[in-house]
Amino acid sequence: MQGLKDRLVAQALEEGFVAARICRPWDVPEVPDRLRAFVEAGYHGQMGWMAERMHWRGDPAALWPEARSVIMLAESYTSDVDPMAAVGLPERGAVSVYARGKDYHDLVKKRLKRLARWLIAQAGGEVKVFVDTAPVPEKALGQAAGLGWQGKHTNLLSREWGNWAFLGSVFTTLDLPVDMAESDHCGSCRACLDACPTDAFPAPYQLDARRCISYLTIEHKGPVEPELRARMGNRIYGCDDCLAACPWNKFAVAASDMRYAAREGLEAPPLAELAALDDAAFRARFSGSPIKRIGRDRFVRNVLYAIGNSGEAALRSAAQALLDDPDATVADAARWALERLPE
Repeated sequence: MQGLKDRLVAQALEEGFVAARICRPWDVPEVPDRLRAFVEAGYHGQMGWMAERMHWRGDPAALWPEARSVIMLAESYTSDVDPMAAVGLPERGAVSVYARGKDYHDLVKKRLKRLARWLIAQAGGEVKVFVDTAPVPEKALGQAAGLGWQGKHTNLLSREWGNWAFLGSVFTTLDLPVDMAESDHCGSCRACLDACPTDAFPAPYQLDARRCISYLTIEHKGPVEPELRARMGNRIYGCDDCLAACPWNKFAVAASDMRYAAREGLEAPPLAELAALDDAAFRARFSGSPIKRIGRDRFVRNVLYAIGNSGEAALRSAAQALLDDPDATVADAARWALERLPE
């Protein structure tokens, strides 16, 4: 099977992945206890699906008992511009690098399916592919497979490709040779922890999602606590601060797919323009983007928090126009923004 594995890795690289490694579905025995502690501490916030699907998320072998191997893959989305540049522009919004281009779910899944079809053609067996949306502990499996290690910011990173990468997996009934698990190389560094604007890390390797800007702007429904709103700055979808701070990004690999590059108007979009979006305009503007899934109301809520943090009197009219918005959370955000802006 080693020859098949070598050809599989070569094929994965040809498809555009930056790395491919293999482990067993049962190679992450630590996950159930870690997940249980995370949920019991309430760190999952409103992500109820994490508690509801703990059995599968905690035990990949239970997700598909017939699987014998997990092929873990990383696909780079490294930007060719400074990911933090927009954070310094108060009248504009900062969008997480991964969401500035085409939705990665579509792109990565298509590559995984092509790779899976190639594997079946070569050796038979059965396969299932997963990208982020299924209850799969991708980061733990990635470390078990030797793809990288979970850093103090809880994301997977590598000495070969930094931490700007999407993860995907191919489960298969084939019994493929496995790779050695990766060890931790964070050392005494705490750059990612110190970079967090909302102090979302209770300790190294622990994340309280309830304070994480990525969670707050994407997953959290309803009003955000005022203390946290003030710390969100102009981040309107996701947050890259902890990723951008990692020194291992000196080894970051350029994205192989140009569709991950920022579409026009998303590197640093004007807040006033975004605040004016109605539902139809929002859907049209973000068609094919991961941003579309949070809906207009939550997105405009985020934009209004950014307006409130801007200190720009010129943005008062944008907030004023939304004081009577049909969505109560948007109207609340508009009032909050106006209270903070100078006359």
